[in-house]
Amino acid sequence: MKVIKSHEGTTYDAKLHYNMWGVRKFGKPEGSNGLTVSVSEFLPNGGADMSDAPIERIYYVLRGSITVEDGKTEEKFVLNEGDMIYIGPGEQRSMVVNGNIAAQVMVMIA
Repeated sequence: MKVIKSHEGTTYDAKLHYNMWGVRKFGKPEGSNGLTVSVSEFLPNGGADMSDAPIERIYYVLRGSITVEDGKTEEKFVLNEGDMIYIGPGEQRSMVVNGNIAAQVMVMIA
């Protein structure tokens, strides 16, 4: 077992993201080879440009509201506090914060 306290984690800058900062709470350096859990803080007008990754991920909105756009279908998904979205390997997505409230998103990557 491993306990991660609220003050623990490693800050990072995510490529193609803007007006945000992130804290990796758990991952390979902390003891897992297959799972990374981070918390991203996005300022109003923050987000991520369209991109893809060869790994699957889940976004879980802890605070605020974001819109995630599917790069293939151009469908837009509005996610509010308590909502989550699964993004499969290779799926393109972009993300933007809705409104003037900063968004906090837990990101789980397998």
